Amino acid sequence: METLELSPGELSRRSGVAVSALHFYEREGLIVSRRTTGNQRRYARETIRRVAFIRMSQRLGIPLARIREALSTLPTDRVPTSKDWARLSAGWREDLDERILHLQRLRDNLSGCIGCGCLSLKACSLANPGDVLAQRGPGAANL
Repeated sequence: METLELSPGELSRRSGVAVSALHFYEREGLIVSRRTTGNQRRYARETIRRVAFIRMSQRLGIPLARIREALSTLPTDRVPTSKDWARLSAGWREDLDERILHLQRLRDNLSGCIGCGCLSLKACSLANPGDVLAQRGPGAANL
């Protein structure tokens, strides 16, 4: 008979995530556990999928707040299906396309900016794109 709940150590082994990270995810509201009468954490088996989703999303550079927001849309009255997970994953496409475009621009400007050696705080498209720091007033805006 398969266990319906996992201890933190079991979830850690199954997911490849350190127990301390699981506790962090729980504090951040990304996963939940219940406490046994002995005050030990127990995670539902489907938490393995949530942890996998969190890890994949983090690798893509998605902020934890956005991950939490996405996970909050999952059903609470049943185990999420592959359709539910596909819907969440599809939501990242626009973010990734935007990030890719931004990274391509950074790559294309890298040699022109850093390669020139000036790192001008007014003209540098990497350190200060569009001179947005000027809006903060005179002086060292980043300090």
